[in-house]
Amino acid sequence: MAEPTPEDSVGLVTPQVFRHRDSFALASGDTLPQFDLVYETYGALNESRSNAVLICHALSGNHHAAGFHAGEEGKPGWWDNCIGPGKPIDTNRFHVVSLNNLGGCHGSTGPTSEDPTTGQQYGPNFPTVTVEDWVRSQVLLADHLGIEKFAAVVGGSLGGMQALRWAIDQPERLHSAVLIASAAKLSAQNIAFNEIARQAISSDPRFHQGKYRELGENPDLGLMLARMIGHVTYLSDDGMRQKFGRELKSGQFGPGRDVEFQVESYLHHQGRSFSQRFDANTYILMTRALDYFDPARDFGDDLPAALAAARCKFCVISFSTDWRFSAARSKEIVNALISAGKNVASAIIDSEHGHDSFLLEIPRYFDVLSGYLNRIVMEIDDAP
Repeated sequence: MAEPTPEDSVGLVTPQVFRHRDSFALASGDTLPQFDLVYETYGALNESRSNAVLICHALSGNHHAAGFHAGEEGKPGWWDNCIGPGKPIDTNRFHVVSLNNLGGCHGSTGPTSEDPTTGQQYGPNFPTVTVEDWVRSQVLLADHLGIEKFAAVVGGSLGGMQALRWAIDQPERLHSAVLIASAAKLSAQNIAFNEIARQAISSDPRFHQGKYRELGENPDLGLMLARMIGHVTYLSDDGMRQKFGRELKSGQFGPGRDVEFQVESYLHHQGRSFSQRFDANTYILMTRALDYFDPARDFGDDLPAALAAARCKFCVISFSTDWRFSAARSKEIVNALISAGKNVASAIIDSEHGHDSFLLEIPRYFDVLSGYLNRIVMEIDDAP
């Protein structure tokens, strides 16, 4: 018998699989002979099929955004605090679709999948994918689900980049785009952090040029270091000081004595856990997609020109202590949208938690998101 779930939860959910059995051309020039996308849905699709919301995940996210899987009732989806009955993304009002991106390692076709042309795992031979590829694959999923237009495409960090790409590439297929803690392109510093993480992985002796699974090994140390590097950049100095300070986990100060600080123990735990649940080739693929994203590149580095085709409304949210995707980067998007004559609402949320703020239940943040999406509900309800 299943354990009871909270009243504001979408409850037990079962992942589904969309199988695209035709070839799929990628922006790189490569072609996938076919692909699978794993997804979940929460809330009912209305009669006019106008209340669907697409959730785009960040670097290490997946399809399981809300609710619980059978046998794992204590482990809710990664955005469960935000998606559900009466929550900002209200499943009493919206039909929510959340998927694992193409190239992922949680069921969608990616480096851990079998290449049907060889019968072997793709591994490091899985082709490069871009945010544009993700959007086109998501469009195919929407077609499969009978959704002609999303009420909103919502994403944080890398997910926000996907929402922006949706607005540019599929202007008639979304009513609004919600970009949270995101950017129109990565800064040089962000690219540098991603490269350090990739080097940590590829330098692990057990990486074997990406063919570790063939040899029954895994670059645990490299993945652990990559996650530790990333995790530090997702937090703020103030947040880390308040959470950990200089508290010791073990040992005592003194000459020749080994001590472990609480923050060290925390990072070690996060890194070890991540190395057991995420694929190294996928991490490299996802960070490359982050690095390559730049919709203004094809428009002479003119972001307003890149946004000219967009027809949807926009909501852009950033956080005061996020230095990985700073409020200044969101302001660049807002300014470009204004220059392009688009309808945009924006907010900078005070938070001590850095980039990870977009995953947390911060009252002002949730009020802004709820208020915006409530307005979207009224607009789609009033539409002819």
